[in-house]
Amino acid sequence: MASSTRAQVISLYRMLLRESRKFPSYNYRTYALRRVRDGFRENLNVDNPKTLDMLLNRAREGLAVIKRQVCIGRFYSTQKTIVEGRNLADF
Repeated sequence: MASSTRAQVISLYRMLLRESRKFPSYNYRTYALRRVRDGFRENLNVDNPKTLDMLLNRAREGLAVIKRQVCIGRFYSTQKTIVEGRNLADF
């Protein structure tokens, strides 16, 4: 792949965040969001084009995994946790 532009990196980052927010389970959702943010922060100063391409390919693979997991997660119903704003009158 040719050298990636900043716009491509930002676009991939946004796609990962957007897809991670679709997890029906609070725990999976927060974990995925945290991993995406931490991963991009950790590699913020990568200058080597080969390393950058490798990291972007890994992020694209991660996006595909997240999409599959979100799809599978929708097959199973989950109860909302207290953190997600479940009505306290239900107790």
